[in-house]
Amino acid sequence: MSVRTNTRRLWSSLLCCATALAQNSRAFGQETPSLQHTHEHVAASEEVSSEAAHVPPAPPEHPIHAMPYREMAKMMQMDDTEPLGRVLLDQLEWRHTDQGQAALWEGEGWYGGDYNKLWVRSEGERVGGSTEDARVELLWDRIMTRWYSLQVGGREDFGNGPPRTWAALGVQGLAPYWFDLEATFYVGEQGRTAARLKAEYELLITQRLILQPEAEANLYGKSDPARRVGSGLSDFDVGLRLRYEIRRELAPYIGVAWTRRVGASGALVRAEEGSASDVQFIAGLRVWF
Repeated sequence: MSVRTNTRRLWSSLLCCATALAQNSRAFGQETPSLQHTHEHVAASEEVSSEAAHVPPAPPEHPIHAMPYREMAKMMQMDDTEPLGRVLLDQLEWRHTDQGQAALWEGEGWYGGDYNKLWVRSEGERVGGSTEDARVELLWDRIMTRWYSLQVGGREDFGNGPPRTWAALGVQGLAPYWFDLEATFYVGEQGRTAARLKAEYELLITQRLILQPEAEANLYGKSDPARRVGSGLSDFDVGLRLRYEIRRELAPYIGVAWTRRVGASGALVRAEEGSASDVQFIAGLRVWF
C-alpha cells in the first residue's frame, strides 16, 4: 500500500508542475505583444522628438540661375583650369671653399595648368666676383602619372670656358617615402651627351624646423677640357641643410656640403693644382612666392 500511495503522490506532483508550466507559457505569450508594442511606441516617440529638434536650413534668398562653367567658376573663384605660377629660390647661399668665399644659387619657376607647365631652372656659382659654372634650362612639363611628369626642352651652360647648348629630356616626380627625384638626359653639339641625377628629402623635426639632405651627380659622355669636364662620372655634391621657416615663404638655413670631382674631371682639376674634394660650410636663405 505504501508503494502505491507514493506512486500516486509522485504522479500528482508531476501533474501540478505541468499545469503550472502551461499557465506560465500562456501568460508569457499574452505579455509578448504588449512588450513589443511598448518598444515600438518608445522608438516612435524618439523619432518624433528627433524630427522636432532638427531645424531645416532656410531657403536661399537669391536662387542661382543656370550658367556656363566659366561664369560659375568666376563667381565662386574656384576655376580648376586657371593657370597658376610659382617662383622658388631654393638655395641662395654663401659657402666657404678652398678657392675663397663663394656665392651659389639654385632656383626654379613654373607657370601653367594641372597637366602642362612651362619650367625655368637655373643654378650656378660665383667665386671672387666671376661666374665659375652656371646653367639655365627651359622645359615643357607634361604630367604622365599621378606622381611623375615628363620634361622636354633645352639647357645653356655658361661661365668659365665656352658656352654649351644642350637638348634636354627628363623625368621629375615624387618617389615612395616622399623623395623628390630628378633625372635628365642631355644631347649637345659635336656628339656630346650628359646626364644629371638629383634626389632630396625633407624631414620635419617640427612644423617650422626642417632638415633637408640632398645629393646631385653629373655624368658626361665625352671629355670637355675647355670646361674642365671629363668623361664618365664627373662630379657629385652631397649636402645637409637645416632651415627654420619664419614664414612658409621665407626660411634661413645653415648646413654643410661635400663636393668632389672624380675620374677624368678630378684629374683635370688636379692638373691645374686645384682640389678635387672640398667640405664647405653653408649659410643661406630659401624664398618662394
